[in-house]
Amino acid sequence: MHKLQASLPQQLTYHSLSHTLDVLKQARHVAHKEGVTCPEDLLLLQVAVLYHDTGFIYTYQNHEAQGCLLVQQELPAFGFNEEQIEKVCGLIRATKIPQDPQSHLEQIICDADLDYLGREDFSQIARELFRELVSYQLIEGEDEWNALQVAFLEKHRYFTNFSKRNREKKKQAHLAQLRTKVA
Repeated sequence: MHKLQASLPQQLTYHSLSHTLDVLKQARHVAHKEGVTCPEDLLLLQVAVLYHDTGFIYTYQNHEAQGCLLVQQELPAFGFNEEQIEKVCGLIRATKIPQDPQSHLEQIICDADLDYLGREDFSQIARELFRELVSYQLIEGEDEWNALQVAFLEKHRYFTNFSKRNREKKKQAHLAQLRTKVA
């Protein structure tokens, strides 16, 4: 967390330490609701969450690969073995858009990473992503942003039963509201 706070570029208004902490909170919550009780699985999930956006320190595009390199460099010093490190990297890679999780833990980290899509604070968090994308000159304005959000929400899907039950309905409401802006 110290590395994120000290090293993430200031223009990362969405992919910030607060995002990582939100994903950590949601990952713990979803894992609990999904019945994950294995201490090692819970540890690896949480470590993956903490590292999932560290690649942004080095690059905006393909940051997941950079995050895995950092994991491979740092985790051996904390006593993690090769199998555990590869599992953490798999969890990080699963968050790459478009998401394609291959395990239950990967489903959990994917749902936690985009949990906000189905929450009340969606608009506030989306505004931070808009600011970030504008600062990196990846989009130009509100019209492009709204169209991008509609396309993203239409393609996005939750994977865990918890998120499907507790986030999908609100996400669909956000999508309906956004569609009125691009019509």
